[in-house]
Amino acid sequence: MSFLRSLSITTGIVSTLLYSASGSAADWDMPTPYPDKTFHTANIIEFANEVRTTTAGDINITVHSAGSLIKHPEIKNAVRSNSVAIGEFFLSRLSNENAAYGLDSLPFLATSYEEALDLWQAQKPIITELLAKQNLQPLFSVPWPPQGLYTKDEIQSVDDLRGLKFRAYNATLEQFASIAGASPTQVEAPDIAQAFSTGQVEAMITSPSTGANTKAWDFVNVYSPINAWVPKNIVVINKTVFDALNQSTQTALMSAAENAELRGWQMSMEETESKTTELEENGMKVIDPSEELITGLQAIGSQMQEAWNDSASSEAKSIIQIFKP
Repeated sequence: MSFLRSLSITTGIVSTLLYSASGSAADWDMPTPYPDKTFHTANIIEFANEVRTTTAGDINITVHSAGSLIKHPEIKNAVRSNSVAIGEFFLSRLSNENAAYGLDSLPFLATSYEEALDLWQAQKPIITELLAKQNLQPLFSVPWPPQGLYTKDEIQSVDDLRGLKFRAYNATLEQFASIAGASPTQVEAPDIAQAFSTGQVEAMITSPSTGANTKAWDFVNVYSPINAWVPKNIVVINKTVFDALNQSTQTALMSAAENAELRGWQMSMEETESKTTELEENGMKVIDPSEELITGLQAIGSQMQEAWNDSASSEAKSIIQIFKP
């Protein structure tokens, strides 16, 4: 598959690694926001196992999933302060710090895996520079499946979203919901089912992965694959911790990260198909969006992109120039 070959070249996978032992072992706690059954977490567990193997046990990563050690909003700063050495979070959560972090959640900017990869290639050098200022270093990034719309009833147009309590997970989605006339409410993935059951939210845009993992069929009836955007998670390490590792250990860690990125993109693509099927098999109606709905959503996307351009940072604008020259 040409897309995967392109990604393999991008990540520069090291197929054979010769590792030299490097002294005393390090035990790292790694907080992640999502449950073990989420493919992101499964990929990270495999990453941790590879790190343990290729460093001959010198680095042991214990994965604490589903916000069990540190809640999602606090993971980035926990790694920054070296409360933990390494962690995962949703990249566009940082969009309030700099618009460069939120480009993958800008509606209808990049809506396919090919476009998402091109965007990440444009983002990565700048994201790396920005995170370095906070003593953080990115290791790898993996996308969610393209985002779809979950509702109790079929949505024919944007007007049907008006007044609905809408789950949001970042500032961009809050803005999106507000423009559509919905009422945005911040809800983390582990709390989705409860939020719907208590009436806190009535609709959401999220991946088929999150929908299936939260058993969305228990609280909504319709899934519409609008492919609004392809957001990413990112795994970062405290830069001081990384810089203190010897060269062999750094090489082992980065090789495992490169493998995790390639594997994660493949898992995400497979997830899109399998989880959409799972939604349907459990009684949800999977309905292609109407032309009227897509036109209305794209109009919101265009409005947001224009507003974004007026206030975006120079770093964010430079990414767009690379992504869409």
